[in-house]
Amino acid sequence: MARNGAARKGQSAKARPMKIKKGDRVVVIAGKDRGREGTVIMTDPARQRVLVQGVSMIKKNTKVDYTGQQGAREGGIVHQEALIHVSNVALIDPETKKPARAGYRFDGEDKIRVARPGGKDV
Repeated sequence: MARNGAARKGQSAKARPMKIKKGDRVVVIAGKDRGREGTVIMTDPARQRVLVQGVSMIKKNTKVDYTGQQGAREGGIVHQEALIHVSNVALIDPETKKPARAGYRFDGEDKIRVARPGGKDV
């Protein structure tokens, strides 16, 4: 039986929609990088994770890979960002520059994202 709402082996889990999108300015509200700000580089709705520029940096060992015409690509230790859970980041309100929740309002047929406390468009 699947735990925590995860899909069983061979089945795909339905990705819950996230209110954090690529290109958003966010602040980390939990974890070792709490208080750091960055821009969302990538989102993974299936796993509920985001990649934030300059946050949650890890060291990754890469193998020497001989590809391309030059045939010389170096291996070694690479510093890169790791995915963090979407619940550990908060959208930055463009007006007050403070963490805010995101919500939606409907303008006719259009669905527009807004920052919750002030109601300004994001």
